Amino acid sequence: MAEYPLTVTTGDVLHAGAFDNVYVTLVGAQGRSNRTQLIGVGPGNETEKVGTFSVTSAFTLGFLLLLQVEKDPFHESEAKPWFCSTIAVRTPEDDDVFFPCYKWLSRGDLVLLRGGRATKAFEDFYPRLQDQRKRELVQQKLTYEWDEYAEGMAFVLNIKEPNSLPAEDRFSFSKAKHSAYRRKLVDALAETGILHSTARWENFEDMKNVSWLTKSTHAERVSQLWKNDDFFAYQFLNGVNPYMIRRCSKLPPNFPVTDEMVKPFLAKGTTLTKEMEIGNIFIVDYKIMEGLPTTVLDGKRVPLTAALCLLYMTNEKKLRPLAIQLGQQPSQDNPIFLPSDSEADWLLAKLHVRHVDTLHGLLVSHLHNTHLVAEVFAMATLRNLPMIHPLHKLLIPHHRSTLFVNTVARALLYGPGRFFDNSSISAEGQVPLMRRALVQLSYASLCAPDDIAARGLESVLNFYYRDDALRMWNVIHSFVTAVVAYYYPLDSEVSADSELQQWVDEIFNYGFLGNAASGFPSSLQNVEELIKYVTMLIFTVSARHASLNSGQMDYLTWIPNGPLLLHLAPPTAKGNTTMEDILTTLPDKSFGSLAMSLHWFLSEKYDDFVSLGHYPQRFSEPAVLRMIEDFQAELSTISDAIVKRNEELQLPYPYLNPKEIENSVSI
Repeated sequence: MAEYPLTVTTGDVLHAGAFDNVYVTLVGAQGRSNRTQLIGVGPGNETEKVGTFSVTSAFTLGFLLLLQVEKDPFHESEAKPWFCSTIAVRTPEDDDVFFPCYKWLSRGDLVLLRGGRATKAFEDFYPRLQDQRKRELVQQKLTYEWDEYAEGMAFVLNIKEPNSLPAEDRFSFSKAKHSAYRRKLVDALAETGILHSTARWENFEDMKNVSWLTKSTHAERVSQLWKNDDFFAYQFLNGVNPYMIRRCSKLPPNFPVTDEMVKPFLAKGTTLTKEMEIGNIFIVDYKIMEGLPTTVLDGKRVPLTAALCLLYMTNEKKLRPLAIQLGQQPSQDNPIFLPSDSEADWLLAKLHVRHVDTLHGLLVSHLHNTHLVAEVFAMATLRNLPMIHPLHKLLIPHHRSTLFVNTVARALLYGPGRFFDNSSISAEGQVPLMRRALVQLSYASLCAPDDIAARGLESVLNFYYRDDALRMWNVIHSFVTAVVAYYYPLDSEVSADSELQQWVDEIFNYGFLGNAASGFPSSLQNVEELIKYVTMLIFTVSARHASLNSGQMDYLTWIPNGPLLLHLAPPTAKGNTTMEDILTTLPDKSFGSLAMSLHWFLSEKYDDFVSLGHYPQRFSEPAVLRMIEDFQAELSTISDAIVKRNEELQLPYPYLNPKEIENSVSI
């Protein structure tokens, strides 16, 4: 008689359930055990419960291939879902075999688990394992099917109802509970009547009446600084969209700024041409927003300016706005605004830039370039990399909740009748914007060092996003290098991994529509390419997303600093704008307060927040577990350095502190 002791662990999630009505069967190279019920632990609902059980067999099973786990479909007691984390098996030969699960099992569910070392397809020598590997991917491709959201856009998951996703892809019970609590707070705001008020703001102080929802020292500081030129420019480096600014070595022909215009704002004795040659001139250009259909209010389309803004790094090493043109085509009716214009003219010009930058940040940089890209990554991983594959084990924590949150976003935020349909960019304009964003998105732009270099920003002072992003890229790259080299010691193993190649190919074709000009590879041929690709993926869904999401409450809940809707078109001449015009231009109390609530809702931490570098135990190899520990230690060192730096800053930049970066796009 052969005995196999089992240690079974329930997940550390709320309502993880108990071991009741659970059966296991061990499958070895020389046979299979009897179907054995896990008996000995009474019903309950505790998390992280550990149970010890025993499976016996009349003979030794040989090399353990699979572990079958099932919930009895016919049991008469109440059916409680059970979240199984791991099962560890001790063989008669004194080998410990670790089987990760991390799945919810309901009545009648059956899963086959692989244990032991992570393997690539060509490393499986047992036909039973080869067959199981193929069957798993067939089932995954049936569960996670691609859907064309709109022509010219990246494909998405073919599930419209969030709660139709597999349970392990949905929000945890604790996160769902926390989310419901937040919605109640927004409902409480609605009860004040402000969310249904079409009244205009009487003054800027009037906007602070809803600030109870957005208590933030940083946001309060923003409300004090928003008119300031230095702060306006600072946000292009360290605000919630640090991806637009680039060094300007030559003015575009449609932005005819002259030396005479900007001479009063440059250092004495210099010219605009000289300052561009030195590298002190920068530009942000929102051409991507030109000509998009906008929302119709009172029978008229609201304004959306494809603005251009020139900035100057002064001798005092302060970045300041130099000139603003509120449209791509220069004309007498599209003047270039300057800091010497009237206070109201200049402030209104900056307001239009903040408006278009906020919409670009939310819809292009954030939604398209992280959420939709992350969904493609998650889909390709689930469809092409089986649970035993080393890259599945490495990447699956970085896809946590992504499919669910994106499905919710499609149901609530973008598309006809959704939240952003009430912003300046209507649903009619969102699809063409996403198409343009996909055409412009490149592989290099998602690789932090390449992106920083391409924009000429390597030496800009006080660019905390760059400093922290490069730190994060380097530490992720170092970790990925160690893990990938462990499983792929030779370039030939990369090119021979058919599952990996299919994974990359699906990302290329379904995410980037086969556009070779994007620079995204359709295959990977060596270890170096694979390391950079995986680094890019992890950085995008963790650090890049954090840089765009976490600061929303700080920077955008003060409505004039990040308006999602403006009512009045830009002035066609100077000297006619008043401060009252600016209040009239801003969104009304209803939409302004609703937008404020959204920024607060999305940027706060949830109860089940998992910071970068924390991995559920899917690997059993001691060498890889040590790599994860080393990664966590490096992240902790970076965290300490960022905290120390921020203590000396008037406006701290905490968004790329590893302890504040979530492992995945999960909100």
